[in-house]
Amino acid sequence: MIDPIFMIAATCVVGISVVAFALLRAWQGWLDLKREELDRPHTTHHHASAPEIEGGAGVGAARIEVADLKERIKKLEAIASGVEL
Repeated sequence: MIDPIFMIAATCVVGISVVAFALLRAWQGWLDLKREELDRPHTTHHHASAPEIEGGAGVGAARIEVADLKERIKKLEAIASGVEL
């Protein structure tokens, strides 16, 4: 007869092999997806190339403009409350 410890060890090896194979296939699929994204021209990335604000500026300029607007609001609130800056 086959030893139960040997049977458990063989089952574990088969299970680990199946999981490793599935993870390898998923990794290869993910790499293929990223390769396709890199091969596509940048004009198809609407979220990266679309202007975010009216002037046609990109994400970085929009963040700067939002920070500038927040600073102006703070100054106007200070003026409204009578605090001297």
